[in-house]
Amino acid sequence: MKYTFRHSTMEDLPIILQLRDQAREIMRSYGNVNQWPEGYPLEEKFINDIKDECSFVMIDAAGSVVGTFAFIPGPDITYKVIYDGQWLNDEPYHVIHRIASTPDSHGILDALLDYCEAIAPNIRIDTHEDNLIMRKGLEKRGYQYCGIIHLLNGDERLAFQKNVSL
Repeated sequence: MKYTFRHSTMEDLPIILQLRDQAREIMRSYGNVNQWPEGYPLEEKFINDIKDECSFVMIDAAGSVVGTFAFIPGPDITYKVIYDGQWLNDEPYHVIHRIASTPDSHGILDALLDYCEAIAPNIRIDTHEDNLIMRKGLEKRGYQYCGIIHLLNGDERLAFQKNVSL
């Protein structure tokens, strides 16, 4: 499916929060019960992403918003230290966070990775150990597992990176 992308606005916030909740349900249905507890990511995170012009929505052919993500220029404080591995390089990078979509949308990850990779050649992303769908999708797209990072609250995440210019 073909999607178009645009920066999110505050008017998109209700649908972004709905997408967050739908993504949580998708994760739960695949056995990922530990990532994104109720109310997380916090609404404040999405508001800040919008204000910082790092939040994007994905729109399907019918004109409906079916996905969202944050695409943020690094550095990311939680990526400063990596355990049991190392980043592919120390070059400037962008980070993808807070990916969410409707349950019946397909090809969301591939479409947003295509979009992001066309903008930035060096991308880092992390996911919960239990998020097998994301892990498989990233590996399929050539993202290399680099090690473990810790979120600000101390939670562990598996870290991946791809340098499309290599």
